[in-house]
Amino acid sequence: MNKDQFIEAVVAATGLSKKDSAGALEAMIETVTKTLEKGDKVAIAGFGTWQVSKRAARAGVNPKTGVKIQIPAMKVPKFKAGKGLKEAIRG
Repeated sequence: MNKDQFIEAVVAATGLSKKDSAGALEAMIETVTKTLEKGDKVAIAGFGTWQVSKRAARAGVNPKTGVKIQIPAMKVPKFKAGKGLKEAIRG
């Protein structure tokens, strides 16, 4: 499902206009992004939690050249599914 399909699903589920549904999705994405940028986490009970995880520096290999490289430490977004989402997927 892409972004437009997601918006259409929200329209069908809520009866909101496409414009309002798109605005709500954009607001949600922006809020999660800004919260993670600050280093905080976003937890939605029953759905899941987004947080920033620190990945340590490590050695790697450039797949094109085969040359060994050093991959720097970095922060990465991480999502952990909540109990309700896990149960829904498992059936």
